Amino acid sequence: MSVRTVVVQGDITEQEVDAVVNAANSSLLGGGGVDGAIHRRGGPEILAACRALRAGHYGKGLPTGQAVATTAGRLPARYVIHTVGPRWSTTEDRSALLASCYRESLRVADELHARVVAFPAISTGIYGWPLEDGARIAVETVRDTATSVEEVRFVVFDDHAKTAFERAKSSLCGD
Repeated sequence: MSVRTVVVQGDITEQEVDAVVNAANSSLLGGGGVDGAIHRRGGPEILAACRALRAGHYGKGLPTGQAVATTAGRLPARYVIHTVGPRWSTTEDRSALLASCYRESLRVADELHARVVAFPAISTGIYGWPLEDGARIAVETVRDTATSVEEVRFVVFDDHAKTAFERAKSSLCGD
């Protein structure tokens, strides 16, 4: 793996990185979970930037699996990369969309010349994606994506998520 990956238990809004990835909803206008925390801590600058995106190219919202960047406002990061994860489905395999969130976020990070990027566990909260599978897809996609990003931090909320990401990292990357 050319990208150094780190698993951190903590608050993604406190990460001093070049870019924080937001598990956004398609409206880009804030919500619950990580999305709400980023908008609250980042302040009105993030919402204003998202409203400008909605007034322009993303009038119908950001499609699932895509990514777009805004200012980080008052966060200790330079940028927020917003991506919309898929909802878990028992009848349809949406793993390619989840992988696309990580791949597209890295593509945007490269465009921003970001070297250190913090990711949440996309879709594993209210969107219902099973944590272990979400961790596997995240680690595998970052490992297999060509990028100039030097470090990816998977910033997770609790011990269970930390263990899932560390297991995925160990089994896929051998460390």
